[in-house]
Amino acid sequence: MKCLVLQAEHCLSRALHAVSAQRGDIDYVSWPTGDVEALAVVEPDAVIVPPLADPGRCEPAVVYAHADRVEALLAACRARQIPLVWCVSDALYEDGADVPIDEDVLPRPRDEAMRRLVAVGELVRRHPRHLIWRLGPLFGREGDDAWLSELIDALMRGESVRAARDLVVCPTSVVAVARALTGVLLQLESGANAWGTYHLCGTEPVSVFTFCSVVRTQLETRLAGVGESPTLGRLEGLDQHHDTPLRRVLNCRRLLDVFGIHQKSWRLELGLMLDAWCQERYPDHDEVDTGDQRRSREEAAGT
Repeated sequence: MKCLVLQAEHCLSRALHAVSAQRGDIDYVSWPTGDVEALAVVEPDAVIVPPLADPGRCEPAVVYAHADRVEALLAACRARQIPLVWCVSDALYEDGADVPIDEDVLPRPRDEAMRRLVAVGELVRRHPRHLIWRLGPLFGREGDDAWLSELIDALMRGESVRAARDLVVCPTSVVAVARALTGVLLQLESGANAWGTYHLCGTEPVSVFTFCSVVRTQLETRLAGVGESPTLGRLEGLDQHHDTPLRRVLNCRRLLDVFGIHQKSWRLELGLMLDAWCQERYPDHDEVDTGDQRRSREEAAGT
């Protein structure tokens, strides 16, 4: 199976290319020229559009340009009967919800630019072979909009990081998204007739501030394990939603029921990424000495 992935430097594109490098049944291709021209050259079995990281905070011109691009691509895909996969940030649920948000709940943002994205989504649904993937906030080690890499870089530079204490989300590993999307596409290619809208996010809702705190603590622990003790940047908590935290948690049950795709623990995925970051940065250390590893050795020794 061959898929055209837009935005080659996006963190999701990078993750998809890494997945395909380990497999022989799917190939993710990026193309430097225009989208419609790429369809004619690549002749893909599907087209994938990575998400805007946080459309509510983007410049409106960026959001409108993304919407126009998806519309043009959609028209070309429908004309050629090519499936379109559009990945969308959960930020479209501007007001959140007290309970996990199901796929059939249509976002109703107040922001005009985000309403433009909702209108595009309505057009995408008219394509018989479409996937709309609403995703929790993505984090990864490389590529554009890779929240984790940007956070690590800021902390390592000693910069203060501002994070909301009253916005509850489900951080989502871009690696987990790439693996899940690959599994879904291969099932559809094999005859599964389950096009439509799906949700995917990490397990365990957490505030943005707490997620950043976990990153800082685990990063500090790993650096100590390799004998480094830089002065990491501090975290500043923000309260933006008055007395009631805004919860933006996606219900991912449909993806499990239809395709057998399980959610991944963001804490586990985060730990693996931080281990890989340390091993890449400090290659002379065969093993990064984390607190969990020390506890495991103590338990094995009976101490």
